[in-house]
Amino acid sequence: MRLRKLIGAAVLLAFLSPVLMAQDADSSAILEAMKAELARAQQTFKGQPVQPYFLSYEITDDQVVSVTGTFGKLQTSQQSRSRQLDIDLRVGNYHLDNTHGIREEAPPAFPPVYVPVEADSAALRSVLWYWTDLKYKQAVEQLTRIKTDVQVKVEQEDKSDDFSREPAAKHLDKPLMMSVDRHAWEEKVRKYTAPFAKYGDIYAANATLLADVETRWYVNSDGSEIEVSKPFYHLYLTAQMKADDGMELPRYESFFSFDPEGLPSDAAVLKTVDQMIKDLRALRVAPIVDPYTGPAILSGRASGVFFHEVFGHRIEGHRQKAENEGQTFKKKVGEKVLPENFSVISDPTMRQLGAAGLAGYYDFDNEGVPAQRVTVVDHGVFKGFLMSRSPIEGFPHSNGHGRRQQGHFPVARQSNLIVQVDHPVSRAELKSLLIEEVKKQNKPFGLYFDDIQGGFTLTGRSIPNAFNVLPIMVYRVYPDGREELVRGVDLIGTPLTTFSKIVAGDGETATFNGICGAESGSVPVSASSPDVLVSQIEVQKKEKSNARAPLLPAPIQ
Repeated sequence: MRLRKLIGAAVLLAFLSPVLMAQDADSSAILEAMKAELARAQQTFKGQPVQPYFLSYEITDDQVVSVTGTFGKLQTSQQSRSRQLDIDLRVGNYHLDNTHGIREEAPPAFPPVYVPVEADSAALRSVLWYWTDLKYKQAVEQLTRIKTDVQVKVEQEDKSDDFSREPAAKHLDKPLMMSVDRHAWEEKVRKYTAPFAKYGDIYAANATLLADVETRWYVNSDGSEIEVSKPFYHLYLTAQMKADDGMELPRYESFFSFDPEGLPSDAAVLKTVDQMIKDLRALRVAPIVDPYTGPAILSGRASGVFFHEVFGHRIEGHRQKAENEGQTFKKKVGEKVLPENFSVISDPTMRQLGAAGLAGYYDFDNEGVPAQRVTVVDHGVFKGFLMSRSPIEGFPHSNGHGRRQQGHFPVARQSNLIVQVDHPVSRAELKSLLIEEVKKQNKPFGLYFDDIQGGFTLTGRSIPNAFNVLPIMVYRVYPDGREELVRGVDLIGTPLTTFSKIVAGDGETATFNGICGAESGSVPVSASSPDVLVSQIEVQKKEKSNARAPLLPAPIQ
């Protein structure tokens, strides 16, 4: 049997090699076309009164397979490929250019620009030529308005440059091709969702495989030439039920890997499905928690999302320059913001943490800067910000966190956020510390946030500077150690107050992989943390629908 498998692999390699060689040739043609048009544009613009001082092209190729099943049947099965162009053209100079934020106005937007998926130099250069011309005309007009804006508005607090000088980078990956058996996954999603069909009170249930091989080509007028190619494989499980009082009860699970073999086995997924069903049926009859303040433990996944929302978005560099932002940590550099045994890093160079793949991994950001590990909190002391090529006072250079979704302008964004705790306590000790806090504060119970679906935060200064983490599985923990499942709460608060209440963490790290949406679109991120004890949190009632559960009995009972 082993010999047979090896022979089969050799034959497969023989069939794939010409494809990979052709792909390499296509890749070379794309880079050459981008470099040629970049050089031609620079030469042509020299004759204009206003000349670009920086120009970059980025082309992103997405090979996507999406397979979804529901209640034991195939719902959708699709395969697609697209290539999208992003252009950064700057006129003016490094100190003041056309990207300088006109206060009270949103930045100008372009529709998505697609290029041929076939590596035809003439066709590609035609698209580059046309959109470069449009970008240039818009940039010149925008710079004129910005110069007027600077003269008539009050002086900005942060006088740092609009753009940073960074070294040219050269890096060429071999482009990857999609390697997923779509028909096998059609059977898998049928299998994964079939158990939900046995229950008439579960009205929505899906299993979705989303596979994406992303290849990016990047060139700029500094001399950078970059090609990176990365696969991403996600498996999402979702199910929903409605309580008798109208509250929607969702249950989510997701798995992430850089190759399809890294996703869990069928047996492991079906075990997760069985647990989701048990959780939903338990949530339906669980009591609702009223608004509450008191001590709580956040599980590793919940704590990871908590740090992502409370802290991560507030250390993104561009927010320290924008005067409509709250700038919570702008003046906190060098100050203690967490207990001395807590550190926080942002490290896009990490592909794996323990057994978990990290979705925020990349080699180069969307501005051609190498990914870099950044220690943002070192043993409780705040050290600095996540930076794109938009400088702020005290931080004149990028640290490789300029990120975007295609079609958006890159800004400083999170990658892999990792919370580290020195001298951790055990999980049992953490629960004991929670119970001690409950007794000390004379509370009837504490809370344990076991699992979450995500969260969001508000960072502006014209609205409450707050966060909201959206838990799914929450337990009351009573002074005698008893635990009771509850429902209907959102974890809310303000960042500085909540940070000041962090007490301890255990030594078992868990990872939440997700998609983060912000000004520059949706980007993959991860957040990893141990369980964390907070001496005081606040919860509010979760939004509730007034619609009753279905009046008609389900056709499946």
